[in-house]
Amino acid sequence: MFHIERRKSGFDAAVSIAELIYHATVRDLRKQHGNAIVGLLLNILQSVIFVSVFYVMFSLLGLKGSAIRGDFVLYIMSGVFLFMTHTKTMRAIVSTEGPSSAMMQHAPMNTIISICSAALSALYLQILSVLVILFVAHVALNPIYIMDPMGALGMLLVSWFSGVGVGIVFLALKPWFPQFVTIGSTIYMRANMIASGKMFVANSLPGFMLSMFDWNPLFHAIDQARGFIFVNYNPHFSSVEYPVYVSIALIMLGLMGEFYTRKHASVSWGAGK
Repeated sequence: MFHIERRKSGFDAAVSIAELIYHATVRDLRKQHGNAIVGLLLNILQSVIFVSVFYVMFSLLGLKGSAIRGDFVLYIMSGVFLFMTHTKTMRAIVSTEGPSSAMMQHAPMNTIISICSAALSALYLQILSVLVILFVAHVALNPIYIMDPMGALGMLLVSWFSGVGVGIVFLALKPWFPQFVTIGSTIYMRANMIASGKMFVANSLPGFMLSMFDWNPLFHAIDQARGFIFVNYNPHFSSVEYPVYVSIALIMLGLMGEFYTRKHASVSWGAGK
């Protein structure tokens, strides 16, 4: 009959939010596939197919000599892993439930929790896939040597962080321009097949071509990652700071747009879905 509401301290609120993000992340992982092992294997299979296609393409076109001196498979994997992490994170965030979805009607749940869970589930899947593929390649093919593993991991996280930024911007625009976001996000992913620079390195590009790619945070992340991975490559035309600053700016812009969208959310937005 009587209910006394106890105020939560800052620590209790943080623990409650962390627990909610954890359960939402597990739900997001389960949503992709009911069986967690099968979901991981499918993700690994996609990465392996990408690596195999680029290996065959480079071999047939005779472009192996244009790569960095070192393990050619590792060269391809370094680009594919960061590209997949970026695009899958962006796609996961764009696909999250908006402010008018049924899930948001539950009191503790909000769009920020949904964004965090989508980003973390994508990161978890990609890191696990990368570790499994590297282990299998190390055992079955050639011993893999990475000059600075922590630096390479840092660039993987930067590519994930930039994917979060781009995804939040698209998510903020989605309720207002759904068709534009669907087409625009697809075009962005397709353009990054080349614009990400996973097939070449910045040091090999002439100046007039470099300006066509250095706007892309993922281009900088992949080029810097190869500097951490290979002893024989020192990136001169890319930076670590640029993708971090651009990602922070995109996240701030996306969150401002998302907060504005949430205030003007209408249940009718989800009526046609």
